[in-house]
This record gives sequence, C-alpha cells and structure tokens, in this order.
Amino acid sequence: MNNAKFKRTDSREFTSAVVSTERNSIKIEDNEINVSDIPLDNPITGTVYGTLMNFQGALERLGDAVNDKPYLSPPVAPVLYIKPANTFNRYGAGIPVPENESNLEMGASLGIVIGKTAVALTEETAMNYVAGYTIVNDVSVPHASLFRPAVQHKCRDGFCPIGPWIIDRDELKNPDDVIIRVYINDELKQENSTNNLIRPVPRLLVDVTEFMTLSPGDVLLVGVPENAPLAKIGDKVRIEIKGIGSLENVLVDEKSFSGGATQ
Repeated sequence: MNNAKFKRTDSREFTSAVVSTERNSIKIEDNEINVSDIPLDNPITGTVYGTLMNFQGALERLGDAVNDKPYLSPPVAPVLYIKPANTFNRYGAGIPVPENESNLEMGASLGIVIGKTAVALTEETAMNYVAGYTIVNDVSVPHASLFRPAVQHKCRDGFCPIGPWIIDRDELKNPDDVIIRVYINDELKQENSTNNLIRPVPRLLVDVTEFMTLSPGDVLLVGVPENAPLAKIGDKVRIEIKGIGSLENVLVDEKSFSGGATQ
C-alpha cells in the first residue's frame, strides 16, 4: 500500500489515502474500494506541460528530419507544449474521437507533479520540488507535423486523462526506472521504461526551470515513448505505470462527450 491523494468529482478538496497501486484500490476506513467505484476527478490544479522527443526511441524515429530546416540539428533544450484546461479528463471518463477521425494516439506518460515554486533548480535539489507522480494519457490526433505547433491535434476537449491519484514522491523510489505499459481491450500494445529517457527526471527539471518557473500543482510530462498505439471508438484503454497504478478510459464519439473533468 502507498500514500497518495485524490479528488472526488463532488469536492474541490484533496483527500489523503492509502492506495494499492497493483489492485488500483483506495483504502477508506477499513474498506478497500476499487477506483471504478469512486467518482474520481482529475487530481490536477495547475498547468500540464508536455515534453517532445525525450525518449531515445522517439528522437531516433525522426531520423534526419531533425537536421532539416529550420532547426538544422536535434534540440539542445527541452521542447515543451501545453495541454490546456479544456483537455483535462479523468479516470473512467470517455475520450472523445473527433468527427472524421478513425483513430487516436494513446500517449502514455509519467507526470511529475510540482510541490513548490521551482526556478533555476540544480540536479542535487530538483527532487525536493516534486510533490509526487501521476499517470497521463497525452492523447493526439495522428499527425506528421514536426515544425508547427500541433494545437489542433493535441489540444482538443478531453484529450488529457489524468489520474487516478497522485502518488507521494517518496513512494516511487526511482522515477527514472519505471515500466510504462499500454493495454487496448486488455491486450498489451506498448511497453517502455523511463530508463530510456534522454533527460532523466532531475535533469529535465533543471533544464526546464532554467528558462521558466514551475508552480505548485503544475505537471511536467517526461515524454511519450515512440510508436504510441492507436485506439478507436469503443476501445478500452488502460495505461499502467509500475508503482503508480492504472488509468482507464474508453473512446467515445465526440458527439456524446459531455466533459471529463470538473473545474
């Protein structure tokens, strides 16, 4: 059992609890309750920042394209983007598939939750600014654009399920060596590990806070592994990160989507 905190859809306050990351359950008093039986909201209060090309395989997959104009070389600093509040979604809610799109990419990522104002960090102190970790599905419409901001592909309503909770920092002994798995309809479609990160968690925090401040409640994604699996309407998606738990959602027609997070 691990220490964590979560939010219910009927409350703006966080609740601290003991959870089982293997059984995806929460211990309330003397009862162990599956997360599917609790109306969980997404556990985020700040901004969600995504990181591109931070998995070695994701950068290698681009090949010589990173040497083309306008950049002429691989990135020398973290390449960030924002998943705005309209994308926030929660455990168990539907992921809307836009009209005229047959598949969406399921972008499994470890989310670093910031605990206190972080600016100009050092690798020696960076982890002191982490409150904990969560699971994020950085959903995208498949696209090939490398040089233009992919806002229309990554920032649609409901395109960022988060949860089911935030595991306390000390419960995850080494965030740079955890297994990430994606299941679609209970079939394993992707497996990778954060030991393949180009910038490990402390280094990523240092490099990001060199040019911007991260605030309490913000979430920094470590990145999405290469070859994100595709899912379609009706598919059940489960992202498992060892030591944190599982995030489950089902893809639905955009017309039936009524919102996946409370504000």
